[in-house]
Amino acid sequence: MTASTMTASTRTVGRPRSLPAPAVKRFLDYLFVECGLAGSTIATYQRCLGEFWDHLVTRCGALAALTVQDVQQHLIALQQRGLSVATIAQHVAALRMFLRYLHAQGELRRDLVSLIESPKRWQAIPRSVHERQIDALLQAPDPADEFFLRDTALLELLYATGIRVSEAVDLTVSQVNLKVGYLRCIGKGSKERVIPIGTSAVRALRAYLQRQRAALAGPRAGDALFLSRTGRPLDRTNMWRLVRKYAAAVGLEGQVSPHTLRHCFATHLLAGGADLRIVQELLGHADVRTTQVYLHVDEARLKEVHRLYHPRQ
Repeated sequence: MTASTMTASTRTVGRPRSLPAPAVKRFLDYLFVECGLAGSTIATYQRCLGEFWDHLVTRCGALAALTVQDVQQHLIALQQRGLSVATIAQHVAALRMFLRYLHAQGELRRDLVSLIESPKRWQAIPRSVHERQIDALLQAPDPADEFFLRDTALLELLYATGIRVSEAVDLTVSQVNLKVGYLRCIGKGSKERVIPIGTSAVRALRAYLQRQRAALAGPRAGDALFLSRTGRPLDRTNMWRLVRKYAAAVGLEGQVSPHTLRHCFATHLLAGGADLRIVQELLGHADVRTTQVYLHVDEARLKEVHRLYHPRQ
């Protein structure tokens, strides 16, 4: 895949109202060729920078005239649109890299990056549900349903490993070793990690592989682990729909998504006494501070238990 192919393909994903401008296009090529960033990350940067360029053209017309006030005004405009702090922080990250690149290339005489204030990110406590509710969710698929084996295997695997839905989409049969009980997962930044699979997930996966996957496999199935009714790899959207469907069936409608199962995986491990660094490794977090948010989740649960059961409450 060439850089020109990459930029052509990313223009179709969340294309901004204008561009990409030449400066943005060169930056996207740089991210792909020199930095090796994932296509989804580059598409996100393109979307953010497209909005920034629209603002730039309207406000000051050219890069040479850009000031830190212009950048701050753009961020204020994003806030006024009601975007979340996390989304604005994403825009800030894209702008920082873009402006740093322009300064290094000599297209901006002044380094504006150090002057840009990042929005303060309050740690939102990830949603987690009780283990009893997870048990109900895992038992939600109906044995009479045509895709009972596949759906059970998917739900069990998501909760047993805490992998992201994007990682589950990319899983192949050869990455899963049921004899030893582990899988190899390719996560963000193309980093590989090995994750144990619990006995319940191993049992569900073995049943799916032995009794259903071959029947589902079509010409385009390849080595993909989870397949759709058409014989193609199950995509991200359908995985979300499946989890939502079974969550609604057990009274958790609007409360559970594939990412919720990832949160529950981490929260329940820590509640059971798992080491934070081990949970970090299992989740594939580059920074342990990202994992630490689950400690707050556990603290919140402890407070709730204290409130419910202490005799002086």
